[in-house]
Amino acid sequence: MFFDQNIRFLRQKYQLSQQEASEHLEIPRTTLGDYERGHTEPNIETLLKIAELYEVSVELLLRFDLTEDGTEVYDKKGFKILSTTVDSKGRSNIELVRSKAHAGYLESFDDPEFIRELPKLHVPGFKGGSWFRAFEITGDSMAPMESGTLIICSYVEKLKDIKAGKTYVVVSRQNGLVYKRVFPELKSKSLLLKSDNPIYPPAHLALEDLTEIWQYEAHLSFVDPNQSFQTWSQSQNDSIIEKLDEIQRDVRKMLAN
Repeated sequence: MFFDQNIRFLRQKYQLSQQEASEHLEIPRTTLGDYERGHTEPNIETLLKIAELYEVSVELLLRFDLTEDGTEVYDKKGFKILSTTVDSKGRSNIELVRSKAHAGYLESFDDPEFIRELPKLHVPGFKGGSWFRAFEITGDSMAPMESGTLIICSYVEKLKDIKAGKTYVVVSRQNGLVYKRVFPELKSKSLLLKSDNPIYPPAHLALEDLTEIWQYEAHLSFVDPNQSFQTWSQSQNDSIIEKLDEIQRDVRKMLAN
């Protein structure tokens, strides 16, 4: 376990003396000193107080080395654990989640070691931060946004901050990692996810199944915008023509009967 070194590291990060931290925790300073030296361990009540004081989960306090260079971990209330990395100057990176890493991200989004191994993205105008992450989208559900586009997003901490009609990267075990236009339906405790490509039907996601949600801030595309629009327009025309053909066939069958 990493408990003793983690609580010492977090106390110093929060710029608290042992006396100040012990007063917050309502324990003697000498007791906190014993915890930090690994001489004794707290009871569950004190452990929960320590986790609350430093805004991390008990699991993080016990299982992960928070002192390792290049790692920042946040336990966002109402959502899951958010892990980020920092560069040699202490500036937060923008981690890039490539499409081939989507499945791994679903399983390890709260694992600092997994996040540490993700490639780092540096974009002019973005200083990075614990709030930013980039995702590679696939498919044509958000056309004319091209498959392979990198979506740079900011982390949404609270459900009330979700804005109806804006686009988000939505992470859930039910749907995986998808980029959709989101409409909160708080009465039914769900989100309505819509594609910009009309051939894809909307879907509902229960709030209890939501793992993370990231709001669109910018994107990086590697296809000429005009070419991308023409390709999308042609695909839309082809789809419309195909649907009209189907309708005509159905009408002919009805008339034949």
